[in-house]
Amino acid sequence: MAGARRMGPGAVPCMMMLCLLCIPPCARAQTKIPLETVKSWADAFGGELYSIVTKYSGSLLLQKKYKDVEPTLKIKEVDGLELVKKFSEQMESMLRRKVEAVERLVEAAEDADLNHEYNSSLEFDYYNSLLINDKDENDNYVELGDEFILEPNEHFNNLLVNTTYSDIQLPTNVYNKDPDILNGVYMSEALNPIFVDNFERDPTLTWQYFGSSTGFFRLYPGIKWLPDENGVISFDCRNRGWYIQAATSPKDIVIIVDVSGSMKGLRMTIAKHTIVTILDTLGENDFVNIIAYNDYVHFIEPCFKGILVQADRDNREHFKQLVDELQAKGVGTVSKALTESFKILREFRDAGQGGLCNQAIMLITDGAVEDYEAVFEKYNWPDRKVRVFTYLIGREVTFAPNVKWIACNNKGYYTQISTLADVQENVMEYLHVLSRPMVINHDHDIIWTEAYMDSALFASQAQSLLLMTTVAMPVFSKKNETRSHGILLGVVGSDVPLRELLKLAPRYKLGVHGYAFLNTNNGYILSHPDLRPLYKEGKKLKPKPNYNSVDLSEVEWEDQDEILRSAMINGETGYLSMDVKVPVDKGKRVLFLTNDYFFTDISGTPFSLGVVLSRGHGEYILLGNTSVEEGLHDLLQPDLSLANEWIYCITDIDPDHRKLSQLEAVIRFLTGEEPDLECDEELVQEVLFDAVVTAPMEAYWTTLALNMSLDTEAGIEMAFLGTRAGLMRSALYVGSEKISNKKFLTQKDKESIFTMDHFPLWYRRAAEHPPGSFIYSIVSEDDSEGGGLPKVVTVSTAVSVSVDGKMGIAAAVGVQIKLDLLQRKFWMAMQQCSGVDGACPLSCQDDILNCFLIDNNGFILVSKIPEETGKFFGAVDGSVMTQLLNMGMFRRVTMYDYQAMCKVPYHHHSGAQPLLSPIYAFVAAVKWLISDFLIFLLEFNMSSFWHSDNLADAKAVFHHSHRHKKHDTLQPCDTEYPVFVYEPAIKETNGLINCGDCQKMFVAQQIISSNLLLLVTDTVCDCSVFPPVPMDAKEVKYNASVKCERMRSQKLRRRPDSCHAFHPEENAQDCGGTAGISVCPTLLLLPLVLLLR
Repeated sequence: MAGARRMGPGAVPCMMMLCLLCIPPCARAQTKIPLETVKSWADAFGGELYSIVTKYSGSLLLQKKYKDVEPTLKIKEVDGLELVKKFSEQMESMLRRKVEAVERLVEAAEDADLNHEYNSSLEFDYYNSLLINDKDENDNYVELGDEFILEPNEHFNNLLVNTTYSDIQLPTNVYNKDPDILNGVYMSEALNPIFVDNFERDPTLTWQYFGSSTGFFRLYPGIKWLPDENGVISFDCRNRGWYIQAATSPKDIVIIVDVSGSMKGLRMTIAKHTIVTILDTLGENDFVNIIAYNDYVHFIEPCFKGILVQADRDNREHFKQLVDELQAKGVGTVSKALTESFKILREFRDAGQGGLCNQAIMLITDGAVEDYEAVFEKYNWPDRKVRVFTYLIGREVTFAPNVKWIACNNKGYYTQISTLADVQENVMEYLHVLSRPMVINHDHDIIWTEAYMDSALFASQAQSLLLMTTVAMPVFSKKNETRSHGILLGVVGSDVPLRELLKLAPRYKLGVHGYAFLNTNNGYILSHPDLRPLYKEGKKLKPKPNYNSVDLSEVEWEDQDEILRSAMINGETGYLSMDVKVPVDKGKRVLFLTNDYFFTDISGTPFSLGVVLSRGHGEYILLGNTSVEEGLHDLLQPDLSLANEWIYCITDIDPDHRKLSQLEAVIRFLTGEEPDLECDEELVQEVLFDAVVTAPMEAYWTTLALNMSLDTEAGIEMAFLGTRAGLMRSALYVGSEKISNKKFLTQKDKESIFTMDHFPLWYRRAAEHPPGSFIYSIVSEDDSEGGGLPKVVTVSTAVSVSVDGKMGIAAAVGVQIKLDLLQRKFWMAMQQCSGVDGACPLSCQDDILNCFLIDNNGFILVSKIPEETGKFFGAVDGSVMTQLLNMGMFRRVTMYDYQAMCKVPYHHHSGAQPLLSPIYAFVAAVKWLISDFLIFLLEFNMSSFWHSDNLADAKAVFHHSHRHKKHDTLQPCDTEYPVFVYEPAIKETNGLINCGDCQKMFVAQQIISSNLLLLVTDTVCDCSVFPPVPMDAKEVKYNASVKCERMRSQKLRRRPDSCHAFHPEENAQDCGGTAGISVCPTLLLLPLVLLLR
C-alpha cells in the first residue's frame, strides 16, 4: 500500500514513500485503517474542542476588544542599543552608591586606627555574634554575650537582625580575648555610626562588613551566628573571595611540594592541607600549577606540564583531588623543581600570559640541604621578580635557617607549620606580603567579585536573594612608623544582590522572550535566566559546586565562535543576531527564535550587560492610552492581580511601603494616598490600559459560570489571561476546593506566572503559535502533583494586535480543564463515522486499534492505557515514532546542557576478599575498632586540655577524607539530549512499517486549531523489533586528549586594571620566623586514623 500525506501551504514536496520502499511483496498489512474515517474523527474532535476552549476562555471576545482599540494604540519599535546603554547607566549609578558607602567605611576605619594606640592589656567587652543573648545556669548573660535585640526585618529576608548595631564573628580557631583581637574590635567600633548612616542614606544597601587581618569579622546589621553541625564556626573572612581579591593583585603561583620519603605520615597530611589552603586563596584572576618532587620532578596533572592554568573553581577542585592522592617516597632534590618553576613563570611573563602582575613560588618541604643558590642567581636575581614563600613542615628545626634563607633572599616569607591547626594562619602570611606594595602606595582599589551564594540567606531558604556580588576595598594602617611594613588592617565590603541590579532592566520592555544578563571580565555568568545555580540531592536543594564559574558560552551555547563572549569580555558596545533554540518546560520542549543581542560594559566595574530581544513581536512595545479614573475603576476588580516580582512602584525602600503588594502600591499611587511612592509611569499607564480592555472578561466569565451545565461541561475548572504589562485575571468555574492543580498561577508554580526572569510558559508557547490556534500543555508525569498521573491540561492562545503593519502580542488567554474531560470528548469523537449508512467500519474502541492524542513534542495526552498519559510517545511505540521521524513529520533536535549534574558511580572493593581467609575478617575488625577509637579521641572535646582549633582542623580533615562514603554522588557534567518537534506543514500522513512477519499500519492526522495530533495504529502486528525512541540525556564523554585540550585552553579574559607587585620602600627583611610549636595529641593520631580507614 502506498503512503500519502497532505501538505499545508508552503510545504516542501514530501519523501513519504521512504519507509515503504523496503517492504517485501510477501508481507501483508494486518489491518487497514480508513484514512477518511480517521480524518472525520480528527475533525469532529477538533471542532468540539475548539468550541469548548474558545467559549470558556473568552478568547474571541478578548481578541475583539483589543481589535476595537487598535486605532488608539501605538506600536513602537524598541531601540535595543539605546535600551542597553540606558540600563547600564542606571546600574552604574546604583553600584556607585554602594562604592561610596564602602569608601566612607574605609576612611572611618583608617582614621580610627590612626588615633588608636595599641594596648596589650586592653580589657573590652563586645557583642560576640555566637554568644549574644546566651545565659548561664544562673540566668546571667555569659561573657561577651550581653542582651542584643534582634527583630525580623523584611529587607534582610526576615532574618532576625539589629539595625542599630553591628556584632563580631570569630572562627573557632581564633581566641576571642586575644590582645590583637580586642584592640582591633575596639578600634573598629568607630564603624557602627557609619554603618547606620550608610543604610539611612541608601536603604537599598544590604550587608556591610569589615573583615580584619587578625581574623574577626564585624557585620552590620548584627545577627546571631550559629555553629555548623559539628559545633564549629568555620567561616573565616580572610578566606573569602572578596577579602583576598581586595588584599592582593592578580598572581601567578607555582606550588612546589616535597614528596620524598621523609614527608610520610603527619607531615604529608599537613603538606596536603597547606596546598589546599593556598588553593582556597586563589580566584578567577589568578593562575596556578603544582609540582611534586622527590628523585625527579613531576607535574601532579601531566596535562598541565609547562603551563599555568586559571585558578577557577574547576581547576582548583581538580588539583585538590590530585593532591589527595600524593604519596611520599624517594629522596628530595629541590633545585630541579625550582628551575622548572622559574622557567614556567618567565615564559608566561614574556608571552604576556597569566596575571601579568605578582609571581610567586610556594615551597612546601620538611628540609632543604643541597645547593640551590645557583638557581636563584640564574633565574631570579638581582631583580627578584618572583617572590618565594617557604613552608617548613614538621617540628624539626635543623633545616629552618636554610628554608628561611630562601624566602628572605627572594622577597618572600618563611613559616614553620608543625600541626594542622597552624596551617590557616601561616598560609595567610603570604597575602600580607603581597599586599605590602599596595598598602605603602595607599592605593584603594575597588574590587567586584564574581557571583556567589550568601550562605546565611541560603540557610534561611530566602532564595530570591541567593546570588550576590560584593564590592570591597582594602583598609591600611596610615601610621608613619609602620609605613615600610605595609600593614593591611583588613577589608571593608558590602553585598549587592544581583536581582536588585536586574530590576533596573524592567521585564516589560524586553518582550515575551527577551531578557537581560550580566557577565564578568573572565566570561563567567553573574546573572542569566538560564543560570541554574541549585540542584536537588534527595529532597534538599544545594548549590552546584561550579555555580559561579558557568561560562557565557555554556549558557548562550549557540555562540559557537564566541563572538558575543569576546565582545562582552572586551567591554565593547554593540549588537549581534543569532538563531537560537530555547529549551522550555525543563528541557522537554524547544522554541526556535531569532534573537538580537545588544551589549555594553558597566562603567567602573568588570561587568558587561547584555539585553536580548526576539525578532518579530519581541521588537515592539505597545503603547495604549486611557484615563486614570476609568483604569482605576477596572483595576479594583477582585479577579485582577499584577506580577509581584515586577517593579511597578518601588516598595522596598520606605519601611511603610514594604508590606504593600505591587497592585496595592499602584492603587495608592493613582489615588494619591501615597504621594511619596516612586512608580514607573509608563508601565502603570500600560496596566491601566490593559485593565480597561480586559475588564469585560470578568462579566463574561461570571455569566458562563452561573449558567454552566455540570453534566455536559464538567471538567472546565478555570479561565485566565495575562497581558504584556504583567496584569492577570482569572475566574473559577468550580469551587476552589475542587481545583485539580492548586499550584497553578501561584508562587509555587513559577512557570505559570510572570516573574523577573520570564513570562508564563503558557504565554510564551502561545506567542510562537499561529494566532487563533490553541496550545495544549499537559503536566508530564514527573512534574504532576504527588507524582501521580497528570490530571489537568492547560490551554492557551495569544492575542495579537496590528498597527501600521507591525504586529505585537498584547495578551494570552486560556483555560485549564481536567484531563478526563479531554479524554471523554476524544473517545466520543472516535465513535463517529463518515459512512452514509452510519455503520462504522472501525472504532477506536476495537482491540485491533490503538488511538493516541499527542502534542507537538510527542507527549501523550490520551491513550487507552491511562499509565501512558504524560509519557513520550517514542517510549511507548518506537516503531511508529521512528517512521514519523523518517518521514519528516517529526524531527529530532539535539540540545546541550552544560550545567548538568551526573551521577558518579561508587566503586567499592570486591566483596569476595573477606571470604578468602577468616584471619582477614579478624584483622578488618581490629582495624575498625582501633580506627573508631581514634575517631572517638578526635571527636571528644578535649579543648580544656589542648587547643580546640587543632581539634576542629583534625575533624575537618577526617570528614574530608570520608566525603566519598555515599554510594552515588553528583558532579557537574555536560549532557546532550533530544527534543522532538512536529512539522506543522504536514497536516496528515500514513504508512506501513515492515516488522518482519507482518506490516503495521498507522495514520497521523492534525487536529485543527491546535498543537495536537491524532495517531491511530494497528495493534495486531507486533513491532517490538523496533527499540523505543528515548528522550534521556546522555553525558558527553571526552577522550583523554580532548579533555586535556579543553583543560589547557586559555579562554579570552580581561585582566583587572590595576597591579601592585613591588614597592621600593618595602621592608623585604620582614620575612618571617619560626612559628610557635603547639602539639595536640589527638592530631598526632590522625595519620593512623586515615591509614586505617
